[in-house]
Amino acid sequence: MSRPARSRRVMTREWRARSARWTTGAPYSGAEGRAANGVRHHGRMRTPEGVTVTLVRGDITQQSADVIVNAANSSLLGGGGVDGAIHRRGGPEILAACRELRASRYGKGLRTGQAVATTAGRLDARWVVHTVGPVYGSSGSDPSLLASCYRECLRVADELGATTVAFPAISAGAYGWPLEDAARIAVEAVRTAHTAVEEVRFVLFDDQAYEAFAAQVG
Repeated sequence: MSRPARSRRVMTREWRARSARWTTGAPYSGAEGRAANGVRHHGRMRTPEGVTVTLVRGDITQQSADVIVNAANSSLLGGGGVDGAIHRRGGPEILAACRELRASRYGKGLRTGQAVATTAGRLDARWVVHTVGPVYGSSGSDPSLLASCYRECLRVADELGATTVAFPAISAGAYGWPLEDAARIAVEAVRTAHTAVEEVRFVLFDDQAYEAFAAQVG
């Protein structure tokens, strides 16, 4: 896949400048400073497609990116964990957009492994991409469905013209997917993805999750 056109890069100059500060360790202040806490420079790799993959220990709702990924439930109407946090911080605009989706293309909800974009509301992002991870131990606990969440989010990001994407550890919280396996699937899905996205940032909720992903990134 060809790289983004120059006009697309101009549109996202602000986001790329922020991304540069992540990789160089330049200081932040305010919300950006809180978001940058915990960056560990050994947690970084570059994929065959040229995507820079970084790891962050922190709160995904405080990230600056073109796309913030929401680990949603199939209703798209909010929930607990990352889903609830994104709706709370992003404000009612996100829920209103999700309700529009339910009233149109997704009357029965979003299926596991799929992804769809809405406004990011008050988040420091251009879009939220919602994806539904599989519940471990249920009939939907197929590793390919978890990998599909990451690939589909990147596909939607490409359609939007996004260059930076922040992911949570999908299915590794309340959905019960074993952390080490969730990290392996996530990193491999991004490593092998055909995408024009320039940076993928895994935003991990605690040290255990961070170390599980760091072991995969190497």
